[in-house]
Amino acid sequence: MAIQHSIILLAFLLLQFSSLHFPALGYDHQETYFINCGSDIDVNENKNLYIGESNHAYPKKSFSQRSSIETNPSSVSSPLYQTARIFHSESSYEFSTIPNNTYMVRFRFFSFSSPTKLSTAKFNISVPGFLLLHNFNAENTTKSALVKEYYVKIIRKRFKIIFTPQTSSFAFVNAIELFMLPVHLIPDSMPHFSYKESGVRGGLSTYIGGLHSQRALETKHRFNVGGGTVDRGTDTLSREWLPDDRYVTNLQNAKNCSFDGDIPRTANDTSDGPNSNQYIAPDIVYKTGKESINGSSSISWSVPVEKNVDHFLRFHFCDVFSNRQSGLTDFLLLIYDNYVVNVNNDTSLSLQMPYYYDFVVQSDASGKLKVTVQPNVLDFVPNAFLNGLELMTVVNSSGPIPPDDLDSGKISLPVVLGSVVGGLVLVSVVVVLFLWISKIRKQRPVESFDLLPIPTAAGGISHSKLTYGKTTQGSPLPNINLGMKISLLDLQIATENFDTKRIIGKGGFGNVYKGVLKNGMNVAVKRSVPGSGQGRHEFQTEIMVLSKIRHIHLVSLIAYCDERCEMILVYEYMENGTLRDNLYDTNLPCLTWKQRLEICIGAARGLHYLHKGVAGGIIHRDVKSTNILLDENLVAKVADFGLSRTGPLDQHSYVSTCVKGTFGYLDPDYFRSQQLTEKSDVYSFGVVLLEVLCARPAIELSCPSEQVNLAEWGLHCKDKGILEEIVDPSIKAQINQNSLRIFSETVEKCLHDYGCDRPTMVDVLWDLEYALQLQREPHEDSSSSAFASLQLPNVQHLPSLSTPTEVDGTSTGRIDESESATLMMLDRLSCEANQGTTINTQMSPMEELFL
Repeated sequence: MAIQHSIILLAFLLLQFSSLHFPALGYDHQETYFINCGSDIDVNENKNLYIGESNHAYPKKSFSQRSSIETNPSSVSSPLYQTARIFHSESSYEFSTIPNNTYMVRFRFFSFSSPTKLSTAKFNISVPGFLLLHNFNAENTTKSALVKEYYVKIIRKRFKIIFTPQTSSFAFVNAIELFMLPVHLIPDSMPHFSYKESGVRGGLSTYIGGLHSQRALETKHRFNVGGGTVDRGTDTLSREWLPDDRYVTNLQNAKNCSFDGDIPRTANDTSDGPNSNQYIAPDIVYKTGKESINGSSSISWSVPVEKNVDHFLRFHFCDVFSNRQSGLTDFLLLIYDNYVVNVNNDTSLSLQMPYYYDFVVQSDASGKLKVTVQPNVLDFVPNAFLNGLELMTVVNSSGPIPPDDLDSGKISLPVVLGSVVGGLVLVSVVVVLFLWISKIRKQRPVESFDLLPIPTAAGGISHSKLTYGKTTQGSPLPNINLGMKISLLDLQIATENFDTKRIIGKGGFGNVYKGVLKNGMNVAVKRSVPGSGQGRHEFQTEIMVLSKIRHIHLVSLIAYCDERCEMILVYEYMENGTLRDNLYDTNLPCLTWKQRLEICIGAARGLHYLHKGVAGGIIHRDVKSTNILLDENLVAKVADFGLSRTGPLDQHSYVSTCVKGTFGYLDPDYFRSQQLTEKSDVYSFGVVLLEVLCARPAIELSCPSEQVNLAEWGLHCKDKGILEEIVDPSIKAQINQNSLRIFSETVEKCLHDYGCDRPTMVDVLWDLEYALQLQREPHEDSSSSAFASLQLPNVQHLPSLSTPTEVDGTSTGRIDESESATLMMLDRLSCEANQGTTINTQMSPMEELFL
């Protein structure tokens, strides 16, 4: 008997093990229940089989002897609404479930005519930890059927649904649906908007935790915007989508549009990438939508909701209306008339590919929730649209989850012994497999590894000394031969199983956790989440870029993990967070002007190294204040290389590519021509310099229209000679006027409309070094000095000797010797001209950079 139990347990464990490792191979409706309550007849409806109560698959139930079955032909054509199970006392259904998964729970109610008068029923429905329906009155179910739908995280092997009649009343139900949902359908965290905080940072914060044992969701509205009803038989998860017209507050600004072509999906529809897969919403939802009539018309919806509670909102978008050749339409999303996000394509999506945004929104006291899509007047072709909208109420736990009877009951001795033997067998098998795999890996020579293909600017393929690994999805992923891979188990230990209290930020790729590795090293662990805006391509790019570069002013990649469909990057921990966090919207101490200059210089050094210190050159393509991090000593390091592009590049070459980046930092020349050069990074860095000077965001929609775009407003103030008026008040008194003049001229040069008119990053670096020198040791106006007569941009025309060098102790690339020598000469000449002394023999920071 024990051996028999062992075999059964081993088979069960192996089955569970395989299901954990290969969820991306396809979503399967495991432990699915569709029940035709109060009937012994099986019913096919919406492509689902609802089983009758006499079916052997009917779940265990605990009915009182007074419970009864009601059967009566109804005016509703569906057979599901012609029978009902009636409960005169507390009764329950009990289901077998797979622990720690999210399930859909649906109840169908219709009060057909019968002697029991179903319309008079009043009752509660509860599940472990939640009261789903309280004092439910069935009177509103006499004319049409009512469906109540919930998303619940189930953490036990058994799940009980309890019906509790009110005093002198009864409970009933016509049909029940319970089935497991795809992984990542509801994200673990998302932006949170509160109308009470709408004046602070747009009212956005991070909503942590997703669904868990203390939180569930109840569906309130699901709209197929611009289209008709989508029935449950069409939707992959048997959801119903209704038209939205009755909730639009300004129909005169909107027009319904439709699309007859195919909606492109990724190769793996069950992946957790940035696009919408087949389970997020069906194609038919993305083929219709409401579009603004002209470039200045916004469209608003006002939807009834519960007052002063959190609601989960999912906005569905698909740019099927655009005439663009590339790049999705960029427009604004507002909640309660407050800006929350730019809806655009800063992911790897193409035209007509569906995508979505998730928010948790706290409703106000009006009982209405207002959302708006508004065209961006700065976009090349202003437009706004919406394809679908889902709204669910967040249901908080009403009590503790009762203990699992399976776990608390007595277990017989044979079962215990069988379990122990089975466990030992399983452990033995795993150990043998581990040793076998380790032996194979040791025997395989490094020379036999394949080369990793890297796209070149000319459209060809170059190869780097990396190897191919295989993800669980079957797509190639670099398995870098630098000991950089780390196990998922080690990262779970380092982050306390990705505990929400360890979250220190959220980027375009996903949540960032603070972790401590086994060797005691503090690290930042960036874990991908669905709908985050970046996916496998950015994951691969980041690994490829950071594995072959090392610099004191670039954030170091410590390790990466690609187990169980996870995409996790591990970086050195940066104690002081992002540059933006230290400039505004923060309680951190104010940075001094000298500190800000040193931070800008460090970031410029890192970018210059990317452009010129790496063979072929690397363009970052997403330079912004949130991608410049500060360590415990406020040393700046450039981060986030998911959008980077590699060369070969020089100052006259470019990469032809679809436009990607962040609105407000995007190079207008790159946007027009779709030709990416290193000067695109220079423009973005110019915007960062303005942020540092003014301590405000690159885009601030609360400002007057002419001040919304910081780059345009800063250049305007510089031209009018009023730049000092927008300088951060906290540092105004600290800034030396000559230092400010050099700094502002540098900003102006970086923000030239055309890339060919902008300086190189080394020119910017020199100007910033000079601004810092003037701040440290104030001098007379240097406009007539020897420095002014030397035009640094000529340095870029000097011949390159391509001499190998080391930066931060690591051999990394090529630096121009002539350029280095000229920079050192200029540094010394400027000191001599301004101080009237002999040349200083102490090395400058610029000399240290190149030596």
